[in-house]
Amino acid sequence: MTIGVYTSSAALQEAASALAQQLELPPADTDAASMLLELTPEDYAPGFRLSLRLTAADAPGPVACDFTSGRNAHRRQHGGGRGQAIARAIGIQKDHIPHVLDTTAGLGRDAYVLATLGCEVTMLERSPILAALLENGLQRALDQYPDDPVFARIQLLHADAFDYLDMLHKPNRYDVIYLDPMYPHRDKHVLVKKEMQVLQHLLGSHDDAARILAAALSKAGRRVVVKRPVWAPPLDGPPPRHQIKGKTTRFDIYPTC
Repeated sequence: MTIGVYTSSAALQEAASALAQQLELPPADTDAASMLLELTPEDYAPGFRLSLRLTAADAPGPVACDFTSGRNAHRRQHGGGRGQAIARAIGIQKDHIPHVLDTTAGLGRDAYVLATLGCEVTMLERSPILAALLENGLQRALDQYPDDPVFARIQLLHADAFDYLDMLHKPNRYDVIYLDPMYPHRDKHVLVKKEMQVLQHLLGSHDDAARILAAALSKAGRRVVVKRPVWAPPLDGPPPRHQIKGKTTRFDIYPTC
């Protein structure tokens, strides 16, 4: 798999070169690269939008980290309610808003949901490409809404989850450790299918979720929560104590106190 950094904007050539150097990627040869990390201008801010797309003729469109449009825009303005499954799984209560470590941030969707519900969320992402997309999404959100406290509650670290947990000498630093290992979801939503296809090409298969779970169980202050497709088995290891099921998604809950 060859990934190149690309922009068609003359104004963004310098930024594209800097990003390529930072990520140790070549400038794009659109005929040779199987994936493009693309910079496009933004109308509302001096920065740029970063997206990732496959170059094959039948490939889906680009994916990006976007906290300010579509469903996320509605959620930012109106909230989602603490009765939703993820809020109950994380353990949000009137007198307790957990500090959450999201060990597999992906494109940041669940971290953003938790931040809108008041949680402080630290996102870990080991892929430098995904980390760049997340950083860009957060920066664009802050450019648009610099005074919105939701975005101030999200922190991004480019780190491997197992390595980070291993060096986390202070147990209970995070109330909840959250894990959403990539799995072939049977979700018919077009956006989900598109994102999954692109991310699977980028990341391949990392079968270390059970290892991360084992490490998380010794470091979470209150619980570990694992997101799974409703039809998938639990991760290898101790069985979850509780489960919260939705139509397509299940949260396996492992109390640690």
